[in-house]
Amino acid sequence: MTKEELAQELSKEKHYSKILEYAGNAGIKTEKFSIGESARVFALLEEAGYGHQPSIRYVNKRRKADTLVLREAAEALVKGEDVDKVMEKLEPAFPVYKHLKKHYTRLIKENKKDSAAVVAESLNAYRWIHRQSNGAPRVVMVNIRGAYLTGMDATGKDMITMRTVAGKRETPTPTIDTYATSIVTNPYWNVPKSIAIKEIFPKAAKDENYLSRNKIEIINGKGEAINPEDIDWESMTAEKFPYRFRQETGGDNSLGLLKVEIKNPLAIYLHDTNARYLFASNQRWRSHGCVRVQHPTELANFMAGEKLLESDSLNEPDTVSIPPKWHKLKQRIPVFLLYLGADCNEKGDLLYFADVYKRDAPKA
Repeated sequence: MTKEELAQELSKEKHYSKILEYAGNAGIKTEKFSIGESARVFALLEEAGYGHQPSIRYVNKRRKADTLVLREAAEALVKGEDVDKVMEKLEPAFPVYKHLKKHYTRLIKENKKDSAAVVAESLNAYRWIHRQSNGAPRVVMVNIRGAYLTGMDATGKDMITMRTVAGKRETPTPTIDTYATSIVTNPYWNVPKSIAIKEIFPKAAKDENYLSRNKIEIINGKGEAINPEDIDWESMTAEKFPYRFRQETGGDNSLGLLKVEIKNPLAIYLHDTNARYLFASNQRWRSHGCVRVQHPTELANFMAGEKLLESDSLNEPDTVSIPPKWHKLKQRIPVFLLYLGADCNEKGDLLYFADVYKRDAPKA
């Protein structure tokens, strides 16, 4: 049968009503698919298996759904195979996804529609991860709203979990769908312009020892260090400052001793921190936007798929300044920074997270 013939057959009531029912039980809003037009059939199958794009500020590349998988599902349904089994094969095999589906069903039965809607958004997010991961061996997901990181294998099984420090409300961490490119040990911190203007320049202009005390260099357009004493601070303004600030490597560096570079135009990355005490707090929205990770070595080794670094390799003395070293990842590892209101732990317990950025607040 052609794709059009498959769609026409599945749009018949005897097939389509069952597909719609299954999709509804997975938290999919079926209203837009409720009219059984043949053109909608494959769109519904795609939604059930791969979801739609959540609210994400930057997506590196939108992946197409696997049309072969969708066609196989359609053929199986036309042949009369069990709808639940066919549709389940389309969906993510992630254990967390299955846990969330069970909780969604329970919440609907308990008439807790608001809570069910939050879980439905997370179900779609995992379907989107299923689409975008595209058979990757490992995936990293940061839930900004919960301030934690999860590393999953190709089947969606949790391999690593750790706390994170995300952006504060004034400088929120943006939602991003991208991939990691490399691990940098002993990274420089090239101070973003916004931080340079608001924080670094005023302190440097006021205190002549501020830059040396914090191991911050002034770098010109050629990448050369400039002597702070050669700058006329009184006649200079932060907005017209022609140089950039760069913090030396070492334990005092704001990025700590490791950075994970992820492809994006927003200057966002995952990194270690010299303020590791923050991970003990439950209020971990303290950064300027980047994501600080609790166990950077563990994350680096997970992403590399091998023991890239020894567990104690980041315990260098604070006084040591070692040149940066780039470790390019051999495989593309998808990274998702999402804003999920609900998720499940390894035990399958449903967890809710506060709306730290007040995005769900009613608009005035």
